[in-house]
Amino acid sequence: MNFIAKLATSNGSASVTDMLITFIPLIVIVFFFYFFIIRPQRKQDKKDAAMREHLEIGDEVVTNGGIVGIVFSVKDDTVVIETGGDRSKIRVMKWAIAKNLTVHDD
Repeated sequence: MNFIAKLATSNGSASVTDMLITFIPLIVIVFFFYFFIIRPQRKQDKKDAAMREHLEIGDEVVTNGGIVGIVFSVKDDTVVIETGGDRSKIRVMKWAIAKNLTVHDD
């Protein structure tokens, strides 16, 4: 008998145990989403933000669009990267930097 049928037959007096059994799958789903999806994504977002804040002139970076270049200058929210053999410069937003390919000694 499901929860709604029990409520209808017992005139609205459901026990606490029946209510807990009904909500246990919901609690498990919320637990799963938090620990296996939300929490790791937040950690990755913090790691990416730290990488973007520590960009230095001369770092080789890759943008979200796949453009590879060397950091020429860094401003508050933009980065100028130098690309190609003709040394053309492109200004991109900091959030568009996907990877820093330069290894730094910390």
